[in-house]
Amino acid sequence: MSAAGESRPPRFPTHAERIAAITAFFEPVSETPRLDAEILLAEALGISRSLLLASLQERAETPALEAMVERRRNHEPIAYILGEWEFFSLTFYVVPPLLVPRPETEHLVEAVLDFVPGRPAHVLDVGTGTGCIAVSIAHQSPALRVTATDINPLAIETASRNAKRHGVADHVELVLTDLVDGLARPDGGFDVICSNPPYVEEGIWSDLPPVIRFHEDPRALLAGPDGMDLIRRIASDAVPLLCCGGLLMLEIGDGQRVAVEEVLRASGYEKISFERDLAGIERIASARKPGK
Repeated sequence: MSAAGESRPPRFPTHAERIAAITAFFEPVSETPRLDAEILLAEALGISRSLLLASLQERAETPALEAMVERRRNHEPIAYILGEWEFFSLTFYVVPPLLVPRPETEHLVEAVLDFVPGRPAHVLDVGTGTGCIAVSIAHQSPALRVTATDINPLAIETASRNAKRHGVADHVELVLTDLVDGLARPDGGFDVICSNPPYVEEGIWSDLPPVIRFHEDPRALLAGPDGMDLIRRIASDAVPLLCCGGLLMLEIGDGQRVAVEEVLRASGYEKISFERDLAGIERIASARKPGK
């Protein structure tokens, strides 16, 4: 009590103290507990992470923080808690249970842009999800036309929001369909067909981290006993849609190179190559349709 008999206002922990406490709380459930703590505290305070780190000795009330921390303790992805995530230097709306954009998928965007650097071309993104691939490509290269498909209406809705968010709604056509079923071949064919398809073997689902198993849509991850079901379909169905000399680009799983190469050769592709991600995994498969 003060001298006047009045109660003192509560003394909140410093930002540094909150980060330390939350980090310890997250250690059993996260590979990046301190980063998670910083991101969520910054969100609860309504400031950037850089501003948070510049004000570690300050104190503030954070009424929203407890609920966010509890969600993360239940293995919920940070992207779902925030409602958005960064990909290719853009911020995308992310809605559960759509697949959270992964940094390794940025290699796919880079590969497409390298193939069509600044020239008019038509790109097809199969299984667009949040639209992160299609929107990033259109944003980086306005000369491109981009078509994107998905079987999930929520994905199409979310991709549309992201296209509008980044000013490329007029350059990205969204089609609700299963992979490329019923998709008309444009005049001349697509110059590039790309996809980050499901490629996880069904038998290892129970071994995946809880952050994936408890929250993300298994339809966006699982692809049959060997993880190749969707890759086979896309490789086959892309052939008539590509222009002569057009390129198919696929994100693939660790250890799938040999199987993917066999599928691509059997489908008639040539000039097959693989690009490693930053972890050294052969992540991006590229193959040309014979022609010019």
